Amino acid sequence: MQRIAILAGALLLIATFWAAFLGPSLVMSSPAQEPNPPAQLQPRIYLPIVFGPSWPTLALTPIVSGLSLPVHITHAGDGSGRLFVVEQAGRIRIVKNGVLQATPFLDIASRVGCCDERGLLSVAFPSGYAQKRHFYVNYTDGAGNTVVARYALTANPDVADPNSEQVVLSVIQPYSNHNGGQLAFGPKDGYLYIGMGDGGSGGDPENRAQNPAELLGKMLRIDVETSSPVTYTVPAANPFLGTPAYRGEIWALGLRNPWRFAFDRLTGDLYIGDVGQNLYEEVDFQPASSAGGENYGWRLMEGFHCYNPANCQTTGLTLPIVEYDHGQGCSITGGVVYRGAQYSRMHGLYLYADYCNGSIWGLRRAGNVWQSRLLYDAPFTIATFGEDDTGESYVADHSGGVMYRITDTGTQ
Repeated sequence: MQRIAILAGALLLIATFWAAFLGPSLVMSSPAQEPNPPAQLQPRIYLPIVFGPSWPTLALTPIVSGLSLPVHITHAGDGSGRLFVVEQAGRIRIVKNGVLQATPFLDIASRVGCCDERGLLSVAFPSGYAQKRHFYVNYTDGAGNTVVARYALTANPDVADPNSEQVVLSVIQPYSNHNGGQLAFGPKDGYLYIGMGDGGSGGDPENRAQNPAELLGKMLRIDVETSSPVTYTVPAANPFLGTPAYRGEIWALGLRNPWRFAFDRLTGDLYIGDVGQNLYEEVDFQPASSAGGENYGWRLMEGFHCYNPANCQTTGLTLPIVEYDHGQGCSITGGVVYRGAQYSRMHGLYLYADYCNGSIWGLRRAGNVWQSRLLYDAPFTIATFGEDDTGESYVADHSGGVMYRITDTGTQ
């Protein structure tokens, strides 16, 4: 009996360990309301973790206000220190030295269909942008279709030429939602990655995400920097190039609406925040060593669960690294991997959020185990994260038009 009691005590200690290490935090106080003009938002205070490495204590410091529906934040990789903020209705704004510039970097509102899930949705700058002086955008046109286009600078490096458009790719959207919209250049290969939603409606009624002849519901990879006149080629190493019935542009498939994805600038790993249907939101992961071709499961799967059919087969599918149910939110906003130098506890942490309730989580890997923890509750809707030249991280209030810098107020 003594041995049984000792064993029971040991099991209780182990259970307590895992609950403290991996379980959800306990809320001790409520977040401060956002002042006007915005001041630093204070985080909710959570109980410390007893075991394992410490998590950061997040705070949000306002950088600029006065934005209109910000949906993307990025930098040009040119060492200028500028931040580029995409406004959904069709403008790109520059933040220089902490000041929002009055003149838009690009204004193509006359070409853009907005809003809801449509609009000007992202911008991407190729390697060597300072010399090339052109960049790429993803927007929904007046007919509701996805357009990926190249634009060029004027003589002023803070102003692009709205009449310089060269369309690279156009994809017909059958419904008004699930447009995806993210563009990003791969840090290792220099190719352009395009996140495409499944075309919309609900439940992917035409099963486009699993149809290899469709570009919808996929992650695409194309080469836009080596052809002239401007168009694109399919990289020779794309996983389905030359495979009958498959579009060669497909890099991965089985996505519902990859609204925001991000590469880890240090490792090249790819994180995809894929918006769920009715019950679950998910983060998908592709290591930098991948040769592509992953099938992330939609519409067979929603998160870790069968969706259609109810008794689906998971063989050959790549399941998420984390999910959360709709008791914790309703629409995931994929984030960024922190690689800045100022906050050591945030180093390598993937930050992501829920659009509806402002929850911000941190995700990290310890060996073969993924750990996700709620770190902050923002009192606003989060449509995007972003990072600057140095790897510092930012987040935007979609409806309030404020961009914040993410900091760690705890002991390093």
